Amino acid sequence: MNPPAPFHGNGPSHWGALIVIFGAAALVIRQARRTPRGSTTLVYERLLAAVLLLFPFGKLGVQVITGAFDRQSALPLHYCDLAAMAGAAALLTRRQWLCEITYFFGLAGTLQALITPALREDLPDPRFFIFFGGHGAVVIAALYVVLGMRRAPLPGAVGRMMIATTLYSAIVGGLNVLLGTNYGFLAAKPPTASVMDHLGPWPWYLGSLWLLALLLYSALYLPFWVRRRREARATWD
Repeated sequence: MNPPAPFHGNGPSHWGALIVIFGAAALVIRQARRTPRGSTTLVYERLLAAVLLLFPFGKLGVQVITGAFDRQSALPLHYCDLAAMAGAAALLTRRQWLCEITYFFGLAGTLQALITPALREDLPDPRFFIFFGGHGAVVIAALYVVLGMRRAPLPGAVGRMMIATTLYSAIVGGLNVLLGTNYGFLAAKPPTASVMDHLGPWPWYLGSLWLLALLLYSALYLPFWVRRRREARATWD
């Protein structure tokens, strides 16, 4: 068997995957805004939820099929895995707190993974499809819960997300020590280029990541804060 072709960021396959992902996001959001809770919308939501669940739990199956077991990614413990599971639950239950996790984790973290993929295998390797299919589904869900389902984050969302991020880092960081793994890239930086390359050495870049998360969460919440301020002023005028 020939070795898989190496993946190159910003190459044709990378851009093609991004175009498909954001095209699909526009399609499902448009459908939801035209026919809220319609039969077609429900089908899209359930299909997207199924894809989201395949992402964190299907990686082990792909590794077995390809004969490339990797304990660094087999378990659903990466930041994007949490966003995927929250996204599936949000689509099925429409719970506000799940929608907030999906929105903030999906756009602050998983979108970054799509822009600078920690991926070595290009088309037609199955790992290419599982990476972009899974990460892309998370970003679609993150946009959908706010723009399609209209579940805007509520006041205090940034603080809640920082608590969730801190808990995730503490729990998964502890598991990394026990298992000798690097989930969440908390024990070492990704092998491919990423924003972490500019945040200092380990362990100092963990603090930089925490501050970056605060900045990104705040930026993602800003449009809703501005809208509420304007609505409040209009009420008092």
